[in-house]
Amino acid sequence: MTDLVLYGHPDSGHACKVALALALTGLPHRTVWVDIWADPATRPADFLAASPFAEVPLLMIDGVAHVQSGAILLELATRFGTLGGDTHEGMRRGREILMWEANRIGMCLPQLKEARRTNGAGFPPGAVDWLRMRYDTDRARFATLLGDAPFLHGAAPGFGDCAVWGYAQWLAEAGVDPNAALSGWVDRMRALPAMQTPRGFFPQG
Repeated sequence: MTDLVLYGHPDSGHACKVALALALTGLPHRTVWVDIWADPATRPADFLAASPFAEVPLLMIDGVAHVQSGAILLELATRFGTLGGDTHEGMRRGREILMWEANRIGMCLPQLKEARRTNGAGFPPGAVDWLRMRYDTDRARFATLLGDAPFLHGAAPGFGDCAVWGYAQWLAEAGVDPNAALSGWVDRMRALPAMQTPRGFFPQG
């Protein structure tokens, strides 16, 4: 049996992407809570030894470290043939969504969420307006990507859906509104039997 250990924190959307993917696959794994708000030097020694930037998520697969959420999602899909990784079309679709998420909606949403948390501290004038403008474009393009399907991968969620979910779960916290397509998708994602809250995925041990 493959030994899977996921290091993460409920405030990390990137860690939530991987936690959701593992939950959807049903692969047995354990999680380790890492305090991302504390001085990195205080984080677990085994985590620091395996994570080059002391960042979550870190997924250990049979003792081998895997970092960067998008790369981890691809690893899970290809290694286990799941979440779209069982077909060429599913992999193509997932890779496209992964790249779009990283460069578009997955860039603006965490920054907007952070701007609200800090009341704009650390953001230069005009930055939040620019991020909101990007989100408006991304929201419209999400509807195009989704089309008439219930999920971005079609009839069932795939690793691309997991990638977008990472921060789309926090639209209210980011201070933005969804369109009908995004709202419906969020509702369907929340209704998945494997879905948990961020703190459900990463309970503090």
